[in-house]
Amino acid sequence: MEQTPHGSPDDPNPLRRLSLEQLRRRTSAKWRTYPDDVLPLWVAEMDVPTAEPVAQALNRAIAMGDTGYPAGTGYPEALASFAGKRWGWDGVAVERTRLVPDVMLGIVEVLKLFTGPGDAVVVNSPVYNPFYLFVEHMERRVVEAPLDARARIDLAVLEDAFRQAVAGGRRAAYLLCSPQNPTGTVHTADELAAVAALAARHGVRVVADEIHAPVVSRAVPFVPYLSVPGADSGFSLMSASKGWNLAGLKAALALAGPAAADDLARMPPEVGHGPSHLGVIAHTAALRDGGDWLDAVLDGIDHNRQLLVRLLAEHLPGVRHLPGEGTYLAWLDFRRLGLGDDPSAHFLEHARVALHPGPPCGTGGAGHARLNLATSPEVLTEAVRRMAGAL
Repeated sequence: MEQTPHGSPDDPNPLRRLSLEQLRRRTSAKWRTYPDDVLPLWVAEMDVPTAEPVAQALNRAIAMGDTGYPAGTGYPEALASFAGKRWGWDGVAVERTRLVPDVMLGIVEVLKLFTGPGDAVVVNSPVYNPFYLFVEHMERRVVEAPLDARARIDLAVLEDAFRQAVAGGRRAAYLLCSPQNPTGTVHTADELAAVAALAARHGVRVVADEIHAPVVSRAVPFVPYLSVPGADSGFSLMSASKGWNLAGLKAALALAGPAAADDLARMPPEVGHGPSHLGVIAHTAALRDGGDWLDAVLDGIDHNRQLLVRLLAEHLPGVRHLPGEGTYLAWLDFRRLGLGDDPSAHFLEHARVALHPGPPCGTGGAGHARLNLATSPEVLTEAVRRMAGAL
């Protein structure tokens, strides 16, 4: 595997610029959780070098000793410009944003603004498993509204969940994952407008986790939740973290719709003390100057999506897979293979491939696993071949 033909710094695809040997020198969770003989395709880190504009901005800051506390509005201004260019949306109002440590901690602080212990938070399962962990740690109740067979929002099921959530006059929130992790579903404008109408009808506040918003195929439009009719009382959490592989440089933004501005104003100032100044510098540079690099990554991910379809058809025809259009994640259904509720355990032991287990993602997760596509085509090919050989 060490001899695979990738690792050229001049390759136009950033996913092929680092060799496996170089990647194994990393000390992040992806590369330190398992032994070196395991191909790690589990956690949401990308196998890419740092985008040059980001590296330059960080190097300048380090050279100046600019390592203090964050200040200013450069981050939301950069997001506003990025949203206008990428999504044709001019709705990022700097005065209705707040700096938060990361998206999940931002979600926690937003939920605190209008829910209390015992109140319900609706989620579309299968979904990013920290949704369950953080919500339950806040002493809120999770109410599931499972996706349909096409991995899309089922509006009838969602309405039933809203009714359950507000029963007895309780307050409730809907934690929307957009694009959906782990399925890669990109919600349409019509779907999101229908969500907003349902939420208004039942008095449910919408909080959209849009961390994967930059990671959407260039052939498909991403629609910010706050851009659709009826979403004025909603919130969004955004970050450059996933698009530019900056999870270790903590910074994110909470965005409020016009009718939620007073709620956002009640967020305690100390919440903004958690983000890293270097994180803010990195995220700002990514959004402002990292568009070309992002496009190259998106092209590489699209190639890997198509490659995975071919590899599964050739080596694992019993695996069901609906290719997503967003995120760099693939949701694989192994139930026909009889590997139990957690097939990732089988492939870790017998194929030395680490996938994210499906059961923690809630209803619809049993018999499934999530695979990270943000690697080289060679690593992806080797991983599928190993998995096939372990059956």
